[in-house]
Amino acid sequence: MSPLPEGVRHFPLYLSPQQQAALVEKIRQAVQAAPLFVPAMPRTGKEMSVRMTNCGELGWVTDKERGYRYQPTHPATGAPWPPIPEILLSIWRDVSGHEKPPQACLVNFYDENARMSLHQDRDEQDFSAPVVSVSLGDDCRFRIGATERNGPTVSLRLASGDVLVLGGQSRLAYHGVDRIYPQTSPLLKNGGRINLTLRRVTA
Repeated sequence: MSPLPEGVRHFPLYLSPQQQAALVEKIRQAVQAAPLFVPAMPRTGKEMSVRMTNCGELGWVTDKERGYRYQPTHPATGAPWPPIPEILLSIWRDVSGHEKPPQACLVNFYDENARMSLHQDRDEQDFSAPVVSVSLGDDCRFRIGATERNGPTVSLRLASGDVLVLGGQSRLAYHGVDRIYPQTSPLLKNGGRINLTLRRVTA
């Protein structure tokens, strides 16, 4: 495998199977409070292939009318997002190297056909904080490149319990999910992958 770009750190199997199961239960509780919805692209209104929700004081949403943004309430229910589970805050404290806590946790659910095209996480004000990603469930092929869209990319396989940090020179690197490998994890009863992305939004 090619070396990862500078600023990208991979922690394979950071979470034990027991910790993964406990975290899935916390996410299920969050989804009960803030149901999964299908985000849509700005202008075109094309629906993404993932379903998502959020935890934290702010949540990332997108729709045709208002585009990419953070807001304190669920777009369908109008209710505040549920709090970020403590186990995720602990991961942030351990791997982020940032003094302030995350304000948002994006919860993306991928079925076996879902993908995420190459994109930058640039809707935040504070780029000094990294993006911390936690994988649960089926493996995926994750691709990351440079800060230019057409730059070279490398791929790595992320497994359930892995943690990935995008910081430093790679904070604004283009990245995405090329495919899901079905039935590679028994964690989720009906299969699929959950990606939890911790972000600091304001300076």
